Amino acid sequence: MPVLDILDLPAACPPDTAWMGLDLGEQTIGVAVSDTTRMIASPLELIRKSKFTVEAQTLFKMMDARKVSGLVIGLPVNMDGTEGPRAQSCRAFARNLERHRPVNVAFWDERLSTSAVERFLIDELDLSRKRRAGVVDRTAAAWILQGALDRVRDQQTWV
Repeated sequence: MPVLDILDLPAACPPDTAWMGLDLGEQTIGVAVSDTTRMIASPLELIRKSKFTVEAQTLFKMMDARKVSGLVIGLPVNMDGTEGPRAQSCRAFARNLERHRPVNVAFWDERLSTSAVERFLIDELDLSRKRRAGVVDRTAAAWILQGALDRVRDQQTWV
């Protein structure tokens, strides 16, 4: 299955199924999930990076348990709009997932998502550095997924 534009993802996914959002870090993968109406994204889990096959199996188990039909992967685009090594790594992750199992995937520009989440966790929740470390990647995944959900919903109301 090819990578889809975010606005084409709903047509590729059965109705009343959740989507999952991923924030691919260097050491962890933040995972978030939407409700089945695709209105709200919630932080879910953190996968520690080890071997890709183990990561993929963990992700597929989570997807199956929640009947997830689509993945929204944060794409770390540079501030000037170009793609660097981290963005290419995210694209490779999606290609490798596809080799294990067909998956509906769309990318979402994640510029500044982690810094926005960090700011929120500090300013609004007053979390210590230690407590933030455990939630920032999951929360960034929810931020990414929520942005994509909002974009799709906005498009549907304008049509």
